[in-house]
Amino acid sequence: MVQRKFNLHYNIYGDGIPIVLLHGFGEDGSIWDNQVNFLKDYCKVIIPDLQGTRSSPLMEDKNTLTIEHMANDIKDLLDQENITQCILLGHSMGGYVTLAFAEKYPTYLKGFGLIHSTAYADNEAKKVNRARGIEIIAEYGGYSFLKNTIPNLFGEVFKESFSDAVNELIEKSKLFSNTSLQAYYHAMMVRPDRAFVLKESHLPILFIAGTEDVAAPIDDVLEQAKLPTTKYLHILDGVGHMGMWEDAKEVNQFILNFIKNIQ
Repeated sequence: MVQRKFNLHYNIYGDGIPIVLLHGFGEDGSIWDNQVNFLKDYCKVIIPDLQGTRSSPLMEDKNTLTIEHMANDIKDLLDQENITQCILLGHSMGGYVTLAFAEKYPTYLKGFGLIHSTAYADNEAKKVNRARGIEIIAEYGGYSFLKNTIPNLFGEVFKESFSDAVNELIEKSKLFSNTSLQAYYHAMMVRPDRAFVLKESHLPILFIAGTEDVAAPIDDVLEQAKLPTTKYLHILDGVGHMGMWEDAKEVNQFILNFIKNIQ
């Protein structure tokens, strides 16, 4: 475990081309354990815990944290490790951070990708839901909020067949403070639309989507996948928002193929 002066914690596994995997809302870097165990034999895998997780304390006020702040943290991490280029992949909220990074620091990237994520900003209905979520967390606590929302992230088959895994993620959500969860929701709510980053980038871009994903709907992903010049699109049938767990073998292979194609 490496501790930075800006309090971002991260782990590094393996050697070779650097690939940074960013977790989403209500998660930490352990969400990528299945990918780390596979990819560490092929590349240098860097797994940060974004600020607001238990190991990386929140450095901004819950009303001032932005997606851009988290992108800046990743830039500082790369500078600390003397990494001038990497592949950056983000799940859900981590995808928002990836897009912000790609907009601001494109020379650091050999390619990037969205894993169950979207470049679109929240629409008005989504913003209302985010604001309501912040209120619910304040009233009932983050654990109660995530206990009700996390099961909806999984496809029906996985949710029924692997209820222990779903419950494991729910229990880990106890590690998040209410303040951090509210900060994340606010940051996501105010983030701008970054579809233009996909359209204007000349870098290879990876998309992984699930047909049962209610958080990053498949139709949105298919529309966005038309924008980049060079893209790799993979659809996971019967999978929800958590392909890293629901279909780890396929996701691992998609990521490895992406790495090999752009090395």
